[in-house]
Amino acid sequence: MLKLKIVSPEKVVFDGEVDSVTVPGTLGSFEILDNHAPIISSLGQGKVEYKAKGRAEELQVQGGFVEVKQNEVSLCVEV
Repeated sequence: MLKLKIVSPEKVVFDGEVDSVTVPGTLGSFEILDNHAPIISSLGQGKVEYKAKGRAEELQVQGGFVEVKQNEVSLCVEV
């Protein structure tokens, strides 16, 4: 399981455990799974998709950043 936290300048959008996260990287979208290598990347405009407890959720973003370390995924996004 991954711990995902999505924050925007206005509020915390999501904070919980997920199975996977797909983000719109500036060079193309990529998926983050358990035990992903540490990474910091910028995000472009697109969809953040995450699967939590068997159901998929999505969030449209204008850009931002993602950081992954030790199964913790932090997204700072403009929605």
